[in-house]
Amino acid sequence: MRIAVVGGGPGGLFFATLIRRADPAVEVTVFERNRADDSFGFGVVFSDRTLAGIHEADPVLREALAAHGRHWEDIEVWLKGERIRCGGNGMAAIARRTLLALMQARAEQSGAELRFRTEVGLADLSGYDLVVAADGAGSRIRERLTARLDSTVRTAGAKFIWFGTDYLFDGLTFIHERGPDGVFAVHGYPISADTSTFIVECDEASWRTAGLDAFDTTQPPGPSDLATKSYLEKLFADRIDGHQLLVNNSRWGNFRTRRTRRWYTFEPAPVALLGDAVHTAHFSVGSGTKMAMEDAIALSRTLVEHGYDLSSALPAYEAAAQPSVVAIQDAARPSLSWWERFGQYHDAFEPWQFAYHFLTRSITDARLARRAPDFVRATHEEWRVAHGAEPLAGRTVVVTGHGAYATAELPDTELTLLPHADPGRPRWGAWLAAPEDEAGLAAAEATLARLIESGPALVAVHGGTRFTRSLLTEHVRLRHRLPALLVDDGLDRDQATTAVLSGRTDLVGGRSEAVASWKVSP
Repeated sequence: MRIAVVGGGPGGLFFATLIRRADPAVEVTVFERNRADDSFGFGVVFSDRTLAGIHEADPVLREALAAHGRHWEDIEVWLKGERIRCGGNGMAAIARRTLLALMQARAEQSGAELRFRTEVGLADLSGYDLVVAADGAGSRIRERLTARLDSTVRTAGAKFIWFGTDYLFDGLTFIHERGPDGVFAVHGYPISADTSTFIVECDEASWRTAGLDAFDTTQPPGPSDLATKSYLEKLFADRIDGHQLLVNNSRWGNFRTRRTRRWYTFEPAPVALLGDAVHTAHFSVGSGTKMAMEDAIALSRTLVEHGYDLSSALPAYEAAAQPSVVAIQDAARPSLSWWERFGQYHDAFEPWQFAYHFLTRSITDARLARRAPDFVRATHEEWRVAHGAEPLAGRTVVVTGHGAYATAELPDTELTLLPHADPGRPRWGAWLAAPEDEAGLAAAEATLARLIESGPALVAVHGGTRFTRSLLTEHVRLRHRLPALLVDDGLDRDQATTAVLSGRTDLVGGRSEAVASWKVSP
């Protein structure tokens, strides 16, 4: 069996190591277009909870993190002069160049051949039984096969740029700063004894107002945006004690989430794709390196289990690896959405609620409490101080009628909920349907604006998906400053608490049988 691996990143190198360790008779050649010591970016980060399978497959990552990495338990959110800490988030990070060097050595020790500064296409690899495309988000192998793979891409609205810094963060740290041109945010974390990763995000309006759109991002990889480096060093000078930013192909971009239905093809040759070549998830939730290494485990395992019968091994690989990737991508979508809107959250929330809103973008109150009981306990106390009661007290609503209109039984009154304006009624509520996906949000927000012109007492959002309902209730209360009622018969008490405590809605409701189990009194 002869296997060509196109791409010498962690996913490709890990696959080469694993398949050679499993079967030394397999001939594996890794083709990498860059030099051995080239590395774009700075560090890679892993969650402790996700590393067991990788460590079990091969010790290279565990040994690398132990000898050269940094580990921490707490996440910090810096906002408006406060630093809020949330524990129970064990993570480790390492410099990407260090990890690649160790993984290259491990692959060579396992008997794989590594060819650097060698760019290949499918036409160059006709002598191999299988081509593994591990050549990253800009995969040229995938582009050659696009029509066969059913791949889609969604480009985020937020801008991001990747730097390093010689300021050493204690652990994963999020800094949010409103400057003269808009709101900018940092994802920072240590990757060695003297260096941290420093990723900055902002919305497009802030990026353009700051004049950071002049750099030509279409030029070949290599040059960095030095004007942005200077701007951000000044903006965050007080936060990183005047330390400098470090560049490595540092340039602005928009994150692209790739989803691919087919991870393999047999035409024009047998090809399996792994890592960023076939899927991506926003870096605020998914580690692309971790996902690529898990793909490598699944592919090497299914090849061996199926005796290298590609007709059965490749479908088995897709079936084994795809579900976990889809789950991560689904969790990453609300997180990416958060980063597209963090400027309005910065201005709307107090630091304690901002931090809680951020940390519950993909999980609930109860799940967060298992990780960080002190943080959640402090957040509930902040709410009690501000409101004099628990989050759900007086905020649960029974809704009857789910057709053209409905009725909301509030603690002190009853409102008719209408999908159209009715200025003749002394008190009425708007009954707004959420869309089935984000593409319909703009139209829903336009409908909302027309309804609000006629003065509803509140806006009840129903239908759509849990994600789109939540985005609309936030829009109601943060943009239009009206009470928002989230209507969701499927909410349990934990989910309802999270929605209210985070500021995503003012009220939660459903049919009487749906809210009875978690209705509370002031």
